[in-house]
Amino acid sequence: MAQDLFVGIPVTEYAAALPWYEQLFGVQPSFLPNDIEAVWEVAEHRYIYIVQEPERAGNALVLLFVDDLDERVAKISRRGIEPARREPYDGGVTKVIYRDAEGNEISFGGVSG
Repeated sequence: MAQDLFVGIPVTEYAAALPWYEQLFGVQPSFLPNDIEAVWEVAEHRYIYIVQEPERAGNALVLLFVDDLDERVAKISRRGIEPARREPYDGGVTKVIYRDAEGNEISFGGVSG
């Protein structure tokens, strides 16, 4: 069984995308492997990274299921980023979708209320 998980988000211009992701996650990257990649550890051994790959940019779909959805969304809003959309599901679960400038979707899901 895998121990680490890396989820990649291709962007057209790394330098232009980096500030938005720092705002979304609320922290600087956990590490910078090279000049065109930034990596955030979102949970133990679970990472999301952006990478400059213009030919693939704008097609990522990422969902993080969290136990503090409302608090997380409020913190992201205070940092200046608003959701593109909210999708309610049965059982009080909500998916909150954010889109970067490329159109990549980074979503947070969890119980809302």
